[in-house]
Amino acid sequence: MMIPKDPVMLLSFINLKLRDFYDSLDALCDDLDADRAEIEEILNSIDYHYDKEQNRFV
Repeated sequence: MMIPKDPVMLLSFINLKLRDFYDSLDALCDDLDADRAEIEEILNSIDYHYDKEQNRFV
């Protein structure tokens, strides 16, 4: 599955997947074979950070 590289599109994509299909960012990354550090780096660049309690980037 192609994961968006654009930060805003990535934010929308990841939060949708977390809300609808995955109980954690690690589960999402394992299933999609995605690099968690890369996702966090891209989203941190637009001031979004993963909130484990809410299971989404805020």
